[in-house]
Amino acid sequence: MTLLLASPRGFCAGVDRAIHIVERALEKFGAPVYVRHEIVHNRFVVEELARKGAVFVEELDEVPDGAAVVFSAHGVPKTVPLEARRRGLTSLDATCPLVTKVHREAELHHELGRQIIMIGHAGHPEVIGTIGQVPDGAVLLVGNPEEARTVEPIDPEKLAYITQTTLSVDDAAEVIKVLQQRFPRIISPKREDICYATTNRQAAVRTIAPRCDALMVIGSPNSSNSSRLVEVATRAGCARSVLVQRAADVHWDELDGVERLGITAGASAPELLVEEVVAAARERFDVTIEEVRVTTEMVTFKLPQSLSVPE
Repeated sequence: MTLLLASPRGFCAGVDRAIHIVERALEKFGAPVYVRHEIVHNRFVVEELARKGAVFVEELDEVPDGAAVVFSAHGVPKTVPLEARRRGLTSLDATCPLVTKVHREAELHHELGRQIIMIGHAGHPEVIGTIGQVPDGAVLLVGNPEEARTVEPIDPEKLAYITQTTLSVDDAAEVIKVLQQRFPRIISPKREDICYATTNRQAAVRTIAPRCDALMVIGSPNSSNSSRLVEVATRAGCARSVLVQRAADVHWDELDGVERLGITAGASAPELLVEEVVAAARERFDVTIEEVRVTTEMVTFKLPQSLSVPE
């Protein structure tokens, strides 16, 4: 069996930063450090941080007075840090800087009197956090071309769109096309909102999928960017594309006869899980590895100043 390893894959700069914020907070404040929602959408990462002393909660009312709390990489509505401040909690914001960029776009459009259409998935934490940057009713959520065809803004002449950072590039393009046809004066982002890591991982999968008999995306079911990779692989020509959380979840008997297996990982999945799957494949097959790189990522994000280590 030949394993085609897509590259880039796995952790992006925003995920890496968020995990380091929790780890550094544990070093500085000691356990427990509370984290509102999963810091990133990966069960393995969450369990590892919990083992070190992180306590994951859904809402701030579960955090004791005076404790340290970290906001997840997906971002939070403005009401959350305000409530943390009111209660005197020590809060640390692990929101990915590229999500924060979209937050600022939403605020600016609102200040300029534009209604906002957000392209994204209802109920996703990033979407909830972004919509929560502006008053109720300022954002209309659109999830697909059909919704884009029926959305009714107050004034089509004062309209802008933003997008969730982890969408399928192709899916977003379809929605944007409909919006631009219906509302020719709609304002678009100066730079695309879909993040570099999402775009690169999808490009890598699009490159290897036509060559694969089957393809595995390593990631969690609630990870938007991981789920999109399965969709991209399927559309690019590999019908046998599946999402698995780790090696123990792989149905190896279903891979009999597969000569070329593609492997990638979502932006919140650590490389350790890729290595685990590769090792499990070696136990069962005579494996040859081919890494297919479409670009090299050099992006890094700084930690909050309060957690930075003096040089």
